[in-house]
Amino acid sequence: MLRGFLDFHRATLAMKCEGLTDEQLRRRASPPSTLTLLGLVRHLAEVERTWFRRVINGEDLPLVWSEAGDYQAAYDATDATRAEAFAVWQAEVEHSRRIELAAPTLDITGHQPRWNADVSLRLVMLHLIHEYARHNGHADFLREAIDGTVGA
Repeated sequence: MLRGFLDFHRATLAMKCEGLTDEQLRRRASPPSTLTLLGLVRHLAEVERTWFRRVINGEDLPLVWSEAGDYQAAYDATDATRAEAFAVWQAEVEHSRRIELAAPTLDITGHQPRWNADVSLRLVMLHLIHEYARHNGHADFLREAIDGTVGA
């Protein structure tokens, strides 16, 4: 069930970006906010990378768009392209799926240093469902402002 809901939200994000040009994906639809659809894709790539690879799998690797660990850097899609952002996001989703499928149980844990706590794979999956759902709400407004498209 967790996998199904997480995959639904991943697919929803991709759907919200379908048929748009790089310029449209970079468009700031709600000034003064700098939020864009492409920035959301980049941010969620970092989220997948952090929670599954860094926290659960214990991999020692930097963020994709910030060696300094600044999660906000991914939102700056000024020079980003669909091809780059989606390639990274899809690769991170595949890593996440591989890690989740290989886990003997959802009760395995990893350490989340920002929370100074051990967290289970189950909690990570729930957290990502929440993260995607929240950002897909943003994507709804962003897409509607770009070309009027609504709906999930």
